[in-house]
Amino acid sequence: MAKVCEICGKKPQYGNNVSHANNRTRRRFEPNLQKVRALVDGKTKRITVCTSCIQAGKVLKAVS
Repeated sequence: MAKVCEICGKKPQYGNNVSHANNRTRRRFEPNLQKVRALVDGKTKRITVCTSCIQAGKVLKAVS
């Protein structure tokens, strides 16, 4: 599964872990993705979206 939001396209970003001795090693910042049952083209579908899209109201959740 690709770690990509299906609404906004948010994906992992890369940076550094920085120790107290200023040693740097590469790391990944993962987006906070959730599997949600949402209405897509009038049908219920399970999609992977980031929490910022859910909070912003970009996802119309399906009624169970």
